[in-house]
Parts: sequence; C-alpha cells; structure tokens
Amino acid sequence: MLQRGAYLLQVYGLTVLLFLVAKVVFMWAASGDETVTVGDMWDVLVHGMTLDLSTALYCLIVPFLTCVTSVWVSVPRWVLRIYYAVLAVAFSLAFVADTSLYPFWQFKLDASCLQYLETPGDAMASVSAGYLLVRLLLLVLLVCVIYQLYAWLRYRFQPVRRRWLASLYALLLTPLMVIGIRGGIDESTTNVGQVYFSQRQFLNHAAVNPVFNFMASFEKTAHHIVDYDFYSEDECDRLMDGLYPATPDVTDTLLSVRRPDIVVILMESAGEIFADAMPRLQQLKREGVNFSNCYANTWRTDRGTVCTYSGYPSFPTSSVMKMPKKTQCLPGIAADLRAEGYETHYFYGGDINFTNMRSYLIATGFEALTWKKDFSVQEQGTSQWGVRDDIMFDAVYDYLMRPHRKPQFIGFSTLSSHQPWDVPMHVLPDTVKNAFYYLDHCIGHLVDRLRKTPQWEHTLLVILPDHSTYHFGHEETHPDRNRIPLVWVGGAVRRPLRVETICNQTDLVATLLAQLGLPHDGYVWSRNVLSRAYRYPFAVHNFNNGFTVVDSTGFMAFDLTNDGVMRTLSSDTERLERVGKAILQATTKDLKQLDAHE
Repeated sequence: MLQRGAYLLQVYGLTVLLFLVAKVVFMWAASGDETVTVGDMWDVLVHGMTLDLSTALYCLIVPFLTCVTSVWVSVPRWVLRIYYAVLAVAFSLAFVADTSLYPFWQFKLDASCLQYLETPGDAMASVSAGYLLVRLLLLVLLVCVIYQLYAWLRYRFQPVRRRWLASLYALLLTPLMVIGIRGGIDESTTNVGQVYFSQRQFLNHAAVNPVFNFMASFEKTAHHIVDYDFYSEDECDRLMDGLYPATPDVTDTLLSVRRPDIVVILMESAGEIFADAMPRLQQLKREGVNFSNCYANTWRTDRGTVCTYSGYPSFPTSSVMKMPKKTQCLPGIAADLRAEGYETHYFYGGDINFTNMRSYLIATGFEALTWKKDFSVQEQGTSQWGVRDDIMFDAVYDYLMRPHRKPQFIGFSTLSSHQPWDVPMHVLPDTVKNAFYYLDHCIGHLVDRLRKTPQWEHTLLVILPDHSTYHFGHEETHPDRNRIPLVWVGGAVRRPLRVETICNQTDLVATLLAQLGLPHDGYVWSRNVLSRAYRYPFAVHNFNNGFTVVDSTGFMAFDLTNDGVMRTLSSDTERLERVGKAILQATTKDLKQLDAHE
C-alpha cells in the first residue's frame, strides 16, 4: 500500500509542478506592457497555490481509483497511459491557448472561446499562419513532454495481503480528497476569486489556474445567463428609479432633413485612446455633433453590435447575439426605420455568420446583407479578416450613390483595425496606431467624396466604434479605456454641437429616433441624452466578469470574480457600486424574460 501512496504523491507533485511552471511561462510570455518582477512571480505562485492544489486533486481521481482497484484485480498498464495522454493533451491545450489568447483578450481562458470555433476561419484571422504554426509545434512538443513525464512515474503495484484493510484506508482518504477539492469545509467552495491578491489585474489573472478556470466557466458560457441577486426586488427597483427615464420628451432637432439617409459606421475597436492616430475624425468632431463623453458598453464586437443597433445592454459573461431566441425578440432601429419607409442594408467585409451575426441583423430589421462572399476571391483575401476597409468603404459609397426613392439606413462594420493590424498603409511606426490611421483615412476619403455630391445634403453619418481595446496599458481599470467617439456629421446636420453629457453607446438609438421625431419607448435601456428628463448622466461598461461605472463623481471598476472594487477614482464609490450592481441585476432579469414575448 505504501508503494501506491508513493505513486499518488508523485502524480500529485508532478501535476502541481506543471501548474507552477505554466504560471511562470505565462507571466513571461503574456505580460505585454506589464513589468513583472521576481517578487511578483513569487506572489503569484504563492497566492495561486490553493487553486493549483485543488485542481491537482481533481486530476488525481483516476490514479486514485486505479490504485484502489489494483488492490483487488490487476490493472493493465495501458489504462494509466491513456489517462496520461488525456492529461497531456488537456494541459497542453490549456497552457498554450491561455498564454496565446491573453494578450488579445485580456482575460483568462474560459469556455467562451468555444463559441468562436463555429467559424474557425474568422477566429484565427487575428494572427498569421506563422503564429499558428509556432503554437501548433509548441502544442505537439508540450504534449510529448508532459506525457513522458507522467510515463516515467513508477506504478508497478505489488499484491496486497490485507485487501480489506487497504480498501478501508482508501475509504478514509476519500473524504480528505473531497475536502481538498472543495477547498475546505466552509460554505464557500474553491473558486477563482480566492487567488486574487493585487490591484494589478494581470497578476490576479496570472495566479488563476487555467485548467480550473476553463472547467468552472462552463456554467457561465455565452449561452447561459448568470443570475445576479445583489438586492431584493424592491431594493433593486428603488435603485433603478430614474436611471433610464421613459419619456417621449421632444427636443429641438439637430437635423435639417426630416428623413435623411443614415449611415452608421461601426469602427472596429476605435476607442478615444487612439484619437491621436485619427486626425480626420477629430476634424469631423468640430464640424458635426460630437458626443464627447460617450462610453462603450462592452469589450467585444458581437456585444457592441447589439448595444448599438438595439440599444440593449451588454453582460459580463453572456453574448446576446449568440442567443437567437433572444435576438428575435429584441427591438432594432433598422426595423423601426423600415416601418417609416426606409430601406435597410448592412455591410461587413468578414463572415456574416461569425458569432451569429446574420441571425441578429435579419431579426432586427436589416433587409439586405453585403458581406465577404459578395466580393471577388481576390478581394476576400485582402486582409486576414476578409475584405479590407477601403474596398468596403467604396462599396458603401457606391450603394449610397445609386438612385433611390426611399431613404436609406445603412449599417457598416469595419474590420481592418484589429489584430493582426494588416493594412495597406504604413504611416505611423506603431503598427496598432497605424491601423487606426488607415481607418481614419478611409473615413475621411468617404466624407470628401460625399461632399462633392448632392447626396451630401441629405446624408447623416453616425460614426462610433463597437468597443475599445487594450493598448499601451489601457486595461479595463483605466478610466479612459472605454471612452469612445460618437460623431454625427453630414449635410443633414444643422449645426456643429459639442454634447458633453455622459452617455453610453446604447443611448444612440433613443437619441437618434428622438431627433427624427420617432418614438423610442420600446428601447427601455436606451436614453435620449438630449432630453430634459435625462437628469442623472452616467455610463456603464461590462467586461469579462466585471463592470465599470462613470458619473460626475468619477470612475469605479468592480470585479465580480473577487466581489470587490478593483479601482476607484470617485468621491462616491459606494453609490457607483450600488448603481452598477442594480443595473446588472435588472438587465439580467430582463434578458431572462426576453423570449417570454414570443
């Protein structure tokens, strides 16, 4: 029995060691602009140890059962070898994927990555073939190394004379394993938040075991709606009172045309942190209506698209676009404008099926879709994601200029300002900023062409991004990370105006419909920010398992994993926390009830 115990200790020790080595490699390879000292590494290893120990116990279950079974019958060697192979593949996938994806996503590997495997071509468009080949080779090498390390462990068990006594020992050990896996005997069980220790989110993420995080996240996938029960229903209603005023309050129109052609340009990732790389957009801000304190609701394109066109909020762990039963019940500005006589059309140079985009766009009122397949094979390969932006801007221009009797509502998602930042223009030395300079050039070129035509006088261009992105240390706890431009420009704009009111991208729908003299009461989470009823200006943003809130008192970031404030620059942090939690609770309840109207 001692031989079996020694073998189990070897398996357990090797598993923990692999987790520790993976953390060190993660900190070295995924740190990006972060400075990580030896002391930081030590803190990460120490604070993350409890999760590593618990996860390693999960991995010990099969060897433990094999040892118990071998007391009574002979267990073939191949049984454990198959298990070693499974562990080697699972660990290698987790370690390589976690380290590779983190610089792009800024959060740990979880089950949400599986939704992007439905369209693997687009999922891999952010990186080059060489990048993928290197990761594949590392994956294969790591599988071989981990498998061999386990295979070297001794597991030749000698027959046991007192089988019943050995079985009793195993039975007594079982509760200890369960307690270790559970993380103790308290009500709280092992969870990701227990390893958080720093104000620097990267160090907290580095301490999280990627294998545990991936398995634990299955209950919070994009198709699952997490309940947030922070307050009683009455208390939540009290906190929500007045935050989203439902009023038909009419303001003086900013438009000189009753029913202009409208083009919404949804810029990929173009937060205000890239303002210095987008000079034409800064010029357009001075010429049109500039909402200078607008904030993105989310950090992903699928979520930001829903926020923009449906005025519907985002969620920390759920993607509404991935829920067809929900999206077919959402309101949509395209559908409302169709009812007013508009023709509706959406342009996207990538795969329109990515993250269920086609289903959402059709369900919310877009009659026609132009996407990658509608272009030549040569044009489809002009960027990693599909058709590059300058070609798509030309397509939008040509469509807008064609003779038409009905007013047009055009949605357009750009894609070139995204990893791997492969654009045909090389002006700025920083490759990321250069991609945004290229996008800015495309926007300026479209405006310049339209100005020379009669079409300009009855066209409204609405320019905003789907979300912002990480660059030069602008992580989610940075107060400027999620500030985004929102600009209305065109001949249909009556006069230049700077709107300094704090707002969200979800507020575009209600504000625009109000300017067109149309009702917007169906958009309960969208506010007419030019209305006199909008008395408490604020903005919320959700990221992976967290949220931020901004109002006149300042900024606050809250971590749902650790159930605590990550950063605050507010004179009333408690109020912002209450507001953020109440909104999350109320919007989640609304999402769960959304398909009840079918």
